[in-house]
Amino acid sequence: MTKSTLASTLALLLALPVAGLFAADTPPALFTRTILQDQDIAAAGHHVVIAQVDFKKDAMVPAHTHPGEECGYLIEGTVIVAIAGQPPKTIKAGEAFVIPAGAVHSARNVTGGPARLVANYILEKGKPLATPVAAK
Repeated sequence: MTKSTLASTLALLLALPVAGLFAADTPPALFTRTILQDQDIAAAGHHVVIAQVDFKKDAMVPAHTHPGEECGYLIEGTVIVAIAGQPPKTIKAGEAFVIPAGAVHSARNVTGGPARLVANYILEKGKPLATPVAAK
């Protein structure tokens, strides 16, 4: 996909409604996820959910898990991703990342402005996209 096509696609997507990942834990005004596509894939019983994720300044997504892999690409900003058992990873615009299935993780925008990424979640059908993890 060319930068021009990506920019045009993202501009169209900004018109879609957005919702917070964990409304009780993260104010929707700070973190939003827009589902772009939810499509069955060749792997039996699985689908891929593609989402645009927008972080406002200083936004944080608290600890959570996904029942499948999360593969993403940071379009704008800098985000620190903390995956349990691993040192925190700083991801900058233009970089990709993978979070293993079931890994407890959180993310924080450290840009000083907004951050934006596209995430692909490869999930078993019928399971939730994300599950919050209670703080210890």
